[in-house]
Order: sequence, then structure tokens, then C-alpha cells
Amino acid sequence: MKLHHIINSLLETDLYKFSMGQAIYHQFPSYKTNWTFKCRNAGVHFTDEMVEEIKEQIHEYCHLRFTQDELDYLAKIEWLHEDYLDHLQIWKPRYEDFTISNNSECGLFLEAKGTWLNTSMYEIPILAIVNEVYFRMAYDYNKLFEQYKRKLEEKKNWLISGEYNLGGFSEFGLRRRLSAEAQDLAVKTLCENNKNYKDSKCVGTSNVYLAKKYNVIPVGTMAHEFIMCVGQGNPMYNPAYSNKFAMKAWTDEYGVLNGTYLTDTIGDAATHLDMEYTYSILFGGVRHDSGDPYEWGEQWIKHYQNYYDKYHDERVNPKNKTLLFSDSLDFKRASDLYAYFKNRIKVAFGIGTYIANDTDVEPLNIVMKVTECNELPVAKLSNAYGKTMCKDDEYIEYLRKTIDWRLNHN
Repeated sequence: MKLHHIINSLLETDLYKFSMGQAIYHQFPSYKTNWTFKCRNAGVHFTDEMVEEIKEQIHEYCHLRFTQDELDYLAKIEWLHEDYLDHLQIWKPRYEDFTISNNSECGLFLEAKGTWLNTSMYEIPILAIVNEVYFRMAYDYNKLFEQYKRKLEEKKNWLISGEYNLGGFSEFGLRRRLSAEAQDLAVKTLCENNKNYKDSKCVGTSNVYLAKKYNVIPVGTMAHEFIMCVGQGNPMYNPAYSNKFAMKAWTDEYGVLNGTYLTDTIGDAATHLDMEYTYSILFGGVRHDSGDPYEWGEQWIKHYQNYYDKYHDERVNPKNKTLLFSDSLDFKRASDLYAYFKNRIKVAFGIGTYIANDTDVEPLNIVMKVTECNELPVAKLSNAYGKTMCKDDEYIEYLRKTIDWRLNHN
């Protein structure tokens, strides 16, 4: 079964890949990383035919180049610099960076190895390829797409009727979308109906290609990889200070245009320590990606309130900061969170799989995570069981001990 080309533009990735990419280009161009694919679903199996199709799709992806029109669009994003755009003009994916086989429990072994500047760009389009190949070849795709369209129409009508009130939300579903046409339809449908919603607004999408196509806001700041590689990829650094190193690198790059900080890479307790007064001013808010969202939100309101009470500085007034929720959301969860927090702090949502892959079939829970940086193990210590991913159990133990020591001796 031969499929059409799934990725047709190098813009078809999440915005934060460009924001991180520029910081990597300027500050860490020699860093090298290894990325590893994992399917978290029990019982899912990729057939040999699927693996071959994935190889072919990745090979075709590696033939893409940025067009001048695409570079002109990126140039309009105020924090992207001309020298980085010059780099993108000659940048290309390298098929030689990939190792792909059926030597895995799920039937798909997939790794990428090379400079961080290159391999960081692979994660999102590769996951989109894997996801679409699987659903087109494992099921009757046309039936799935009909289910998807029915449920998308239902979501639109809920927003129009006010059944769910979300405030502002963005579509975050590229990496686990049912297909390119499904995500395209979602962004088009949800954004073009904003004027009809009672108390919600779809402000944009993380997919830069679709943001350009539909003239909506591309959304995103950073991913766990940035904190992991900056804080754990240098043997001279104590990884318990990963957030401090990452915050410094990010603010060195972007000054006051810092966006939203991702808090759970090595646990929120360490992030609270490193999000000192200056960084609490410079970052516009924080993003939730694991653990209890209500407890997390309360802790960050308290964090900002403590600085506000101490300095009487409106820049750290909780009402001027944003909590961005992005962990396994649906409209009900988001609506409940919005109602709970909206009068105390700004609230926003990034909603992914629920928008981009909602059918009668369970979606894939697939990831591609950086597992080594400069030949050193790196890890994310998630607040949720099962999300931690590292090849070296001894490193996980070491990382936990360094963080515990710091928290107990701060």
C-alpha cells in the first residue's frame, strides 16, 4: 500500500522548534544528540509493511528544502534573526541521521543521531509520519475520517452553544494527528468560527505551516529537550540546576521576549527555586505538562503572589501572568480549569490529540525523546508515571539524588 507524501513542507513542524533552533544555532551548535522513538500503547504493532512505508516517507521528507516564500514568512516572526534564517535557507534533513528497523517490541525501532541543530528538527514531522502511516494502514482510514469529522463538528457546536467555555486555546496536535487533512480541517474549522463562539477563541496552532496557510497565530515557546540538553549535556554542570542553566540561555537569546516556561523537566520544586524574581518577570507564564493541574496552578499562583507581596511589582502580579495547560486535555477538562482559575490568573490551553485525532479508535501515545546529549544520558523526570524516558537507569537514580540533595540543602 503506497501512500501520498505526508510531510510536504519544512514549515510543517511546531513553532517551538524554530525558537529552540535559533538558541541552539547561536549557543550550542556543536552539541550532539540521540533521539529514540517509543510507543506507549500496549498491544500496538507496526507491521513490516508499515516500517517500509515509514522509511520511504522519511526519505521523501529528507528531500524537502525551505522555499523563499516560507523563509519570508518566518522572517515576520519578530524574534527570529536574519542569521538563523540564512542557516535555514541551506539547511536540509539528512536521511543518514536515521536508523529504522523492525527490531523492537512494537515492531518499529527508530532513532536519530547527529548534531542537536539537525536532530531537533526531526521529532515532530517524524511522529506525524509514523502516526498517519499507522492509521492509514491498520484501519479503514475513510471510516476513521468520517468519525473524526463528526466529532469535530460536535466540538464546534459545543463552543458555539457555550457548552464548554475555554477562554483562549490553541491547536497542538501535529505530532499525534490522525492525518494532515484531519489537522488542516480542525484548524480551518475551529479558527474560522471564532466569531460564533460564546466564550472561547481558537487563537492559533503550533503547526507553522497551517498558521501560515490560514493566517492565524503560530504558538509555542520551548520543549523539554531544551532544558534537558542545556542542563544535562555539559559534564561540568550539576543537572539539579538544569532549569537555571536553561533560563539563562533562553533569556540570553531572547531578552524580554521569553514566552512561557515549561516547568516539569526535573520536577516543579526545582523550577520554583530557579524561577527567581528576575526570571518571574521575564517569562510571561508557565506551562503545565504533567501531574495534577489544579495543585500545579495553585503553587504557581502562590509563587507569583509571594514576589508581588514582597516587591509590589505589577510584572509579577499573578493576574498579569499566564498558566498554559497542555497535558491530555479535552474540552471538559479545559473548561473546568478555566472556570477554576480565570479570575485569579490568565489561563490558556494547548489542546492536541483531542482535536487532531479524535475517532472511535484509541489514538497512539507515541513519543520521540532525546536520550543522549554529547554522549551523556539525559532524562525528563515527569510528574506523571510512565513519562520518564532514559536509556540509563543509573543516571535516573543519580539525577534524582542530585535534585533531592539540592532541595534538602537549599
